[in-house]
Amino acid sequence: MTREYPARPMIGVGVVVFRGDRVLLIKRGKPPRIGQWSLPGGLQELGETVFEAARREVREECAIEIDTRAVIDIVDAITPGEAGRIRFHYTLVEVLAEWKSGEPVAGDDAMDVAWFDPATVGELGMWAETARIIHRGRLMRAADPASGG
Repeated sequence: MTREYPARPMIGVGVVVFRGDRVLLIKRGKPPRIGQWSLPGGLQELGETVFEAARREVREECAIEIDTRAVIDIVDAITPGEAGRIRFHYTLVEVLAEWKSGEPVAGDDAMDVAWFDPATVGELGMWAETARIIHRGRLMRAADPASGG
């Protein structure tokens, strides 16, 4: 199925990866939101769990290994197109994770990758839902003593 003007929604996984007091972001290399800072992630593959998809996507986009912890939220990302048609429609399962190993390198769909102070990500001009999910992940992490937050 084509991603642009799809016949039905696609399931994507976004990953809020923390390393100490920093959060990992990628600069998107493809639409939608090309050139914006965002969470690493991508489409879930057939036969793959949400957490398996999260680990694979972060490995492909950032070359690091993570420990998945919890589902943060589910977000509908719907982009209208021409003549009332839907250009993009993703159901995004947002996952909380901790960095495990490796140094991030932009790969796959990412133009750049970097660690950021989660308190300042809203200043990057990203999609408001992304900033909200990072904030929610930060709160979940702080409430869980086992998370390292």
